[in-house]
Amino acid sequence: MNIFDILGPVMVGPSSSHTAGAARIGLMTRKLLGAEPVEADIRMYGSFAATGKGHGTDRAIIAGLLGMEPDDMRIPESFAIAEKEGMKFTFGTADLKGAHPNSVVLHVKGKNGRERKVQACSLGGGRIMINELDGIELNCTCEMPTIVVNHVDQPGRVAEVTTMLSMLSINIATMSVYRDRRGGRAVMVVELDQEIDGSVLNILQSLKGILKVTYISTGGK
Repeated sequence: MNIFDILGPVMVGPSSSHTAGAARIGLMTRKLLGAEPVEADIRMYGSFAATGKGHGTDRAIIAGLLGMEPDDMRIPESFAIAEKEGMKFTFGTADLKGAHPNSVVLHVKGKNGRERKVQACSLGGGRIMINELDGIELNCTCEMPTIVVNHVDQPGRVAEVTTMLSMLSINIATMSVYRDRRGGRAVMVVELDQEIDGSVLNILQSLKGILKVTYISTGGK
């Protein structure tokens, strides 16, 4: 535990879970999309749906999608900024079973034509968890440099990725693999001890059976 676990994050209030966490969910969704969002359908659940408007959860999510960090003083003006930048968005409620009470589902589209559907929750203190990505359940905190690899569920895919990272002298901190069904779509979530550049992603993308590679950096937008 560090001092920020006790005091909470540096943020624009009023709530670390409903505001700071929401902004971080939006920002991580933007990173997973890998592009500037142009459309966003946002469905809130539980406490997010019941009290989110009063806590600025809606504005915080949009701010994150615009690339703002939780301490950005422009968060209260995010709706106006989104309109100025041409990003369309809608809000509604989600019908989820057994989800964390501070949960939200985002279906976003980017300028590059890519789409992502992300289910995430705010755990408190500004910490978040990505619970589902494009219909596949996973658990990703986005607190370390992370590679998200969408791939075909076939023998050898995981070994090829880890071998390539080893050859590039990139150390894996943790790794988890998820799939929708045997032989279907799968996702590797690989947390790293170091930041990487785009050349690594290009190499991984070229491997057989790899559908999509996304990098979540702990810095930048």
